[in-house]
Amino acid sequence: QVQLVESGGGLVQAGGSLRLSCAASGRTFSSYSMAWFRQAPGKEREYVAGIRWSGYTNYVDSVKGRFTISRDNTKNTLTLQMNSLKPEDTAIYYCAATQRRVTQLKDEYDYWGQGTQVTVSS
Repeated sequence: QVQLVESGGGLVQAGGSLRLSCAASGRTFSSYSMAWFRQAPGKEREYVAGIRWSGYTNYVDSVKGRFTISRDNTKNTLTLQMNSLKPEDTAIYYCAATQRRVTQLKDEYDYWGQGTQVTVSS
């Protein structure tokens, strides 16, 4: 079992930065693939970025070069550094965990946090 708690969301102007964190419980955090998803009002939850236990990372095209996903297995923490934010990045951001490989398919993830709101004003 893994419990996930996100933090770090907020309101920022376009072009600004935010750093999201996800604290995970459980002694096997390092064995999980982790990911960030987001859901904007009226839209499906979409994949943003993922990271394997080995450090391999993967990003959706719309955030490449702006967002960086990282993890600290000693602190059971997942992070998403978001730079050059755009109004279209506005959404609730969720961290998720799976014992499978990193995938963009949300149904492959077994554990989810409660989400943290990110709002980017123009």
